[in-house]
Amino acid sequence: MAHEAAQSMHIVHREPTSGLSYRLRPAVGHPTARLFLLHGVGGNETNLMPLAPLLDQRIELVFVRGPFVLGAEQYAWFQVRFGPQGPAINAAQAEESRLRLRELVCSMARSDSGATLLTLMAGFSQGGILSASVALSAPEDVSRFAILSGRILPELEPHLASLGRLAQLSAFIAHGQYDDKLPASFAERADSWLSHLGVAHDTRLYPVGHTLSADMASDFSRWIHQQTTPD
Repeated sequence: MAHEAAQSMHIVHREPTSGLSYRLRPAVGHPTARLFLLHGVGGNETNLMPLAPLLDQRIELVFVRGPFVLGAEQYAWFQVRFGPQGPAINAAQAEESRLRLRELVCSMARSDSGATLLTLMAGFSQGGILSASVALSAPEDVSRFAILSGRILPELEPHLASLGRLAQLSAFIAHGQYDDKLPASFAERADSWLSHLGVAHDTRLYPVGHTLSADMASDFSRWIHQQTTPD
């Protein structure tokens, strides 16, 4: 069964309502959770596949491809420019991606046979940004999220769920102390904002740049295990 699950990751699926493409690692046995994994700008859905061996085989993994094409096998969740004032984003594209991801989550949930799966979303860089955007605006659909070398968009504020709804969330923030793309100050802002919103979270900094290091991956997988394993 494990071999068959790994083989299935070679197949690209397309969800018709959201229009998003993804690869799937089915759960082995009865699934305990569904985890959506989102790549960074200029990457694709295969980038976070190395995380698969670190994650419980009972978790269904959905590796999603960003909707905006930048080049051959290069995709994004929104266009961004980096300047002296920091990153400047295409906010309309970011909002479109947020809504399309939520539709993908809901569509897959509707296809479940009566069971409600714990749903998590995590991503690297821009993928982490979208993970936060979806969960903080729709915690009933995604109740756990991780930001790996990313940030929370200030443009998300009008779409935030109420404090009562946000209370069900749990989050993980991992960031490189020497990140030259998205400085560690973005992780500190995210930590402060989540505290203000009353969202339970764990924030960790690592002595690396803009990358997903082995230590980050290990701590992330441990956090996923904690979130998906009953007490």
